[in-house]
Amino acid sequence: MTENLFPFPSDGKRYYTWNRYLRDEFGHKVYKVALDAGFDCPNRDGTVAFGGCTFCSAAGSGDFAGERVDPIPVQFEKIKHKMEQKWKNGKTMAYFQAYTNTHAPLPILKEKFEAALAQDGVMGISIATRPDCLPDDVVEYLAELNERTYLWVELGLQTVHEKTATMINRAHDFATYVEGVEKLRKHNIRVCSHIINGLPLETNEMMMETAKAVANLDVQGIKIHLLHLLKGTPMVKQYEKGMLEFLDKDEYIKLVADQLEIIPPEMIVHRITGDGPIDLMIGPMWSVNKWEVLNGIDAELEKRGSWQGKFYNVEVPAK
Repeated sequence: MTENLFPFPSDGKRYYTWNRYLRDEFGHKVYKVALDAGFDCPNRDGTVAFGGCTFCSAAGSGDFAGERVDPIPVQFEKIKHKMEQKWKNGKTMAYFQAYTNTHAPLPILKEKFEAALAQDGVMGISIATRPDCLPDDVVEYLAELNERTYLWVELGLQTVHEKTATMINRAHDFATYVEGVEKLRKHNIRVCSHIINGLPLETNEMMMETAKAVANLDVQGIKIHLLHLLKGTPMVKQYEKGMLEFLDKDEYIKLVADQLEIIPPEMIVHRITGDGPIDLMIGPMWSVNKWEVLNGIDAELEKRGSWQGKFYNVEVPAK
């Protein structure tokens, strides 16, 4: 991709959106059906730590997924029915979102994933997990899945800074993340990296360093999240101790524009903001107006005359 491809004529965006990518790939709207397979996380259940990530809700970051008490086919139909109110003619991708979706014995993983793939209209599967939960037998199964369906593995990074990772109880380091990416890419499995802006005590420069690290990895997609502070999470105590200050909207918009400028132009941008459950939100409350944030990022890039990848592999003077 080069400058003259931005903005894309079909959606007017100055970055490579997930929606555009899927339409180009499949020729129609594709949406995710978020599922909860009933798994746990290794930093919750004592495998590597207890308590989970300090920002993570009781739903394991799957607050909009199906109910874990329901079998996968039942969850799928319920969530699909809701999504059809918005997109009547779209195709579906099963999205194993909640908790760590490779943190179980292989036979259980196969049972859950195959049940989702058996649903009518499913054209692929996206699996959210951690880099320390990719044993060889699971990777081999994912490689086999990748041969017969459309597969993404969404791999949580959040930050490259070890001090922050310890503070939020990630319980893995950046080297483990790189190793996880390499395991998946060995089999040409598409990888989407998740990062979070606004983590405790992180500066603008630190958040840019995380984006730059992702830009230099062999990953095909990125999700840029805004940190949401939710009631009942361990991070509330960190907030009460003054370890966390919310980003304001303009600050976030400019930061995301900066990050988009330094990632490869072909990297698919799955997300650039988000919204938490309104009844659990402590802040930042401006984020509930998601379209204002998205429109603000569009306007910022246009004001700059800029686009995704403009400064990729270019030395940019400090601001």
